[in-house]
Amino acid sequence: MSSDDLDALALLHDPVRRSLYDVVAGRGGDVGRGEAAEAAGVSRTLAGHHLDRLVEAGLLESGFRRPEKKGPGSGRPAKVYRRARGERSVSLPPRDYATLASVLAGVVELLGADEQAERAAHDVGVGMAGRRRGEPVERVLRERGYEPYEEDGRVRLRNCPFHVLAEEQPVLVCSVNLALCQGLLEGLGDDPGRARLDPRPGECCVVFRASKTNDD
Repeated sequence: MSSDDLDALALLHDPVRRSLYDVVAGRGGDVGRGEAAEAAGVSRTLAGHHLDRLVEAGLLESGFRRPEKKGPGSGRPAKVYRRARGERSVSLPPRDYATLASVLAGVVELLGADEQAERAAHDVGVGMAGRRRGEPVERVLRERGYEPYEEDGRVRLRNCPFHVLAEEQPVLVCSVNLALCQGLLEGLGDDPGRARLDPRPGECCVVFRASKTNDD
């Protein structure tokens, strides 16, 4: 943990900044000042101030969106915000689980133990369900940081909790993540076949098709 991480995350203690951050992060793309201000229930000027503070802290990124209309009177490009691609973490005292995970992923690759890793992940997923049988999988996924959202009758995951490791070992991590999600479904009494791989840039590789209940 660096002091920069702590300072950046401390900014989210302010309820207005936290609300604006949640709005931008939840949209999964570029969000304008006016849109963020309306969603957070604050003025555009106040929203712009806090959004820029979040950019300075590295929690958000900013850019400019060209107006849809072209030619005279089309207006200036509008400033937009999106969630930063980097990660921030706080651990007291400092811990480094990511390095250990990277080492273990390397061992799996050296031993060719992909199938064993998937079976272990499946069992962990079943255990994650605990005594929550019958609950919607979206609720558990949200608590685990996957940030589920619905699109075209399917549940997609805006965030990959294993992002850093997935960039190092994408095939292994995605297959293990799929097995974990399928185990979670099984533990909840749901159909494990609902989960499948459907990678999309910037999101988790797993997607869930609609349940039979939703299809009826």
